[in-house]
Amino acid sequence: MQQKTLVLRVMVLCLLVLVSSAAVLAAPIVYTVPIQGEIEPGLAAFAARGLALAERSNGVVLLEINTFGGRVDAATEIKDLVFKAEVPVIAYVSERAWSAGALIALSAPKIAMAPGSSMGAAEPRPMEEKTVSAVRAEFEATAERWGRDRRLAAAMVDASVVVEGLSEEGKILTLSAQDAVEYGMADLVAGSVHQVLSELGYESYELVRLEPHWAESIARFLTNSTISSLLLTLGFLGLVFEVMSPGWGVPGTAGLTCLALFFGGRYVAGLMGWEAILLFLVGLVLILLEIFVIPGFGVAGVLGMISVMSSIVVAFGDLQVALINLTIVLVVTIAAVVLLWRRFTRSRLWKRIVLSHSETQQAGYRAPADLSHLVGKQGMAITPLRPSGTCVIDGRRCDVVSEGGFVAANTRVEVVSVEGTRVVVREVK
Repeated sequence: MQQKTLVLRVMVLCLLVLVSSAAVLAAPIVYTVPIQGEIEPGLAAFAARGLALAERSNGVVLLEINTFGGRVDAATEIKDLVFKAEVPVIAYVSERAWSAGALIALSAPKIAMAPGSSMGAAEPRPMEEKTVSAVRAEFEATAERWGRDRRLAAAMVDASVVVEGLSEEGKILTLSAQDAVEYGMADLVAGSVHQVLSELGYESYELVRLEPHWAESIARFLTNSTISSLLLTLGFLGLVFEVMSPGWGVPGTAGLTCLALFFGGRYVAGLMGWEAILLFLVGLVLILLEIFVIPGFGVAGVLGMISVMSSIVVAFGDLQVALINLTIVLVVTIAAVVLLWRRFTRSRLWKRIVLSHSETQQAGYRAPADLSHLVGKQGMAITPLRPSGTCVIDGRRCDVVSEGGFVAANTRVEVVSVEGTRVVVREVK
């Protein structure tokens, strides 16, 4: 009897172990991908890594969104990745999903919002008709993908769209969490990630919070719109001042470092390949050849400038963004050259490398007398000329040089030429 009881207990224990093991194996891995700070291309690369990890483990992706917005092209790239994902994707707005962040939130099949959070305020900049129309269409198509109201999505972008009870004409729509759920733009309000997953049926799961690794963090920082423009501007300023200075020094090294960070950050983020770097290097070499080797400014200089500008367009991946940044770089560089050049010419360093002293008559300096009128006149050598010596010509003492060899003192001489202060004489036979 005791043996039967023992066997029964062992069987029950084994059954419990098998059930718990099956439950563990059945629990999906939920990867939380923080969408925070400025939406920029580096963030898109990070989101792509999170989606790829979830697809390899057949898991779930939860986009935890808290952003004021950023670049629409980067948000569109993340939206496309979400659309193509082969695993469930949930967007959780923890505080706000504004501007480009709203597009990312609308791209997810399921949207949860924390109490007090908001979504919308996606009016594009610059607010041109073409830009507004394109971004509005993007929001409408994204909302329609999951059966959401396209008019509400359009009102987030276009102030001319009126939604009765929510937004009036001339006002951009921003939805609170409660309004978003009430009007079908979000699925639920939840105070935590655990509550979101529980409400959506994920009672058992393994939560993995992804964080950008060091290369992605650096790439995100360097691809930030402000930092990119700053690096590009400092890079060109450094090279300009290096060309204006003798030798090679700090400005050139700093300039090349800034440009290396600009191109390197975009390369690490996967925004460009080696072609942009090669284009820039070829352009830089051609410009330097034009400045230091080839006289004038011709084909090499023009090709160099085209190559450099093309590399920047390729690096940004968007012609309009590239042109805006190139304009900023050009304006700032010209202004800095004008302002800093005036200051530099008054500095101690400038005074050390450039002679600023002038010899004026007021300071007691006199230019050599013009002796050209002595040509053809005769005089007397008062010292032997070997071949230089002293003569009296036209009543004045002059240091002279004989045309030939030795001339004895008290010999009559004639001036045959004058070169500056050099008076050449010959003996009168």
